[in-house]
Amino acid sequence: MLIKTEAIVIRTIDYGESNKVLTVYTKDFGKMGIMARGAKKTKSRLSSVSQLFTHAQFLIQKGRGLGSLSQGEIINTYRAIKQDLFKTAYAAYIVELLDKSTEESKPSAALFDFLNLALTYLDEGIDADVLLAIFEMKMFRIAGVGPTVDRCVNCARKEGAFSFSIAEGGFLCEQCRQIDPNALAISPQTARLLYLFYHMDLTRLGSVSVKEETKKTIKLILSTYMDEYTGIRLKSKRFLDQLDSLE
Repeated sequence: MLIKTEAIVIRTIDYGESNKVLTVYTKDFGKMGIMARGAKKTKSRLSSVSQLFTHAQFLIQKGRGLGSLSQGEIINTYRAIKQDLFKTAYAAYIVELLDKSTEESKPSAALFDFLNLALTYLDEGIDADVLLAIFEMKMFRIAGVGPTVDRCVNCARKEGAFSFSIAEGGFLCEQCRQIDPNALAISPQTARLLYLFYHMDLTRLGSVSVKEETKKTIKLILSTYMDEYTGIRLKSKRFLDQLDSLE
């Protein structure tokens, strides 16, 4: 069966002397693996569309097993991402997290659009740490382990100062904080941003300005939360952490 669909390349593996196995997230069919025969050859017509992060219109021969890429027409290469080491690292984390958090053949046009917007904004220079936080929250929701960031997880109180408890999976109010002595006290601004990032529609992101100290706190919370509730370990995360330490 020959299918035509928009797709973004989220993983590539060399196969033999001249081929590549691509993992793509498609708009119509979800995640799938496809063989790009001859894509490693410089003069191949599939070479450019088989690059990581490439957004293209793909024509795929789909069978029972691995599909085969027949042709592709590039829509966006996210050139600024590929020309910047830090942006590349952030993009690699985004696509690897998506890859690890989704199953094959479970289509979601909304998730495809979310991925495309995240990479587009990263390419355009929107704050990468903010984009990552929003993307991580999205993946938590998809995995069914989203934190409680709109009320106290214990008493459901919605007002006042909060701490974030990894053990309890979200906010604890001042009265309930003793439940978890290790809960991290957070500012009202951090609490608001965690709520905003959890519910954020990327089409309405606009220009977001977040203090560096607040971003560090949010990054610590979400990174620890991911380790605790998803068990996902990402190679791109280690590289990103190394770059952060150098920066």
